[in-house]
Amino acid sequence: MLVPIGLIIFAYLLGSFASAVIVSRLMGLPDPRNFGSGNPGATNVLRLGGKKAALLTLLFDVLKGVVAVLLAKAIYPEITVLAAVTGAVFLGHLYPVFFNFKGGKGVATAFGALLALVWQVGLSVLLTWLLMAGIVRYSSLAALVAAVAAPVSMYLFTHGNLTYTVTALLMSSLLIWRHRSNIQNLLAGREDKIGKATSKG
Repeated sequence: MLVPIGLIIFAYLLGSFASAVIVSRLMGLPDPRNFGSGNPGATNVLRLGGKKAALLTLLFDVLKGVVAVLLAKAIYPEITVLAAVTGAVFLGHLYPVFFNFKGGKGVATAFGALLALVWQVGLSVLLTWLLMAGIVRYSSLAALVAAVAAPVSMYLFTHGNLTYTVTALLMSSLLIWRHRSNIQNLLAGREDKIGKATSKG
């Protein structure tokens, strides 16, 4: 029993490392929680520091999810434990204990965790995001559509595994909730399109 609990706690703590804040500090950039949109995520880092900083933030956020789930698969590959670890690393990103529980919106970390949990679901979520982003040019709207698609993909690719599907549904619900300000901006026509937020390299 201690091993599953340890894996879940580790996943949460790993998720709590706010990549956007750490990368910004290392590169001498403003704290993304205090500037731009106020969100410690790759999109806001792109506004503040350009493509290199944003790419590093995105990579580390994805890796948090991948590492947490793959480690659990290697040590204790039981369905409920893997589902809990997937949710824990995502929650850690949203509510990081190391950064006063003020985290990001969870898109990249959720993608990494789902990719490691069921790679077909991760791939379908990525393709959905890319397709929508290419059509509408709004990163937030693409993320919202991908979030809605994730539980459906999970149900289909796992042949109705309810534990994984409910986990994906809960994660998607939280992700949509975290995007509520983006939804308001989209409805009001104030949301920035991809490529408009910054001209830095």
